Amino acid sequence: MKIQILGSGCPKCMQLEKNVKAAVAGAHITAEIEKVTDPDDIVDFGVMMTPALAVDGVVKSTGKVLSPEEITVIIGKGASV
Repeated sequence: MKIQILGSGCPKCMQLEKNVKAAVAGAHITAEIEKVTDPDDIVDFGVMMTPALAVDGVVKSTGKVLSPEEITVIIGKGASV
């Protein structure tokens, strides 16, 4: 599983990264976590509001900082929030 955090590196983006790491650890799964900071790459995902979260190249959330619990649901079931 590849989890991507899309954003410029702002405090909200950094918090989302921390929450992703906590969710992955709590779910006891192996995942590659990647930060996408290049604006052109973010736009290529179709994202206009950051922070955003993508799982295996599919955007699951934009414009908010998800909690570790919300992220666990997404990575566990492939849902969108």
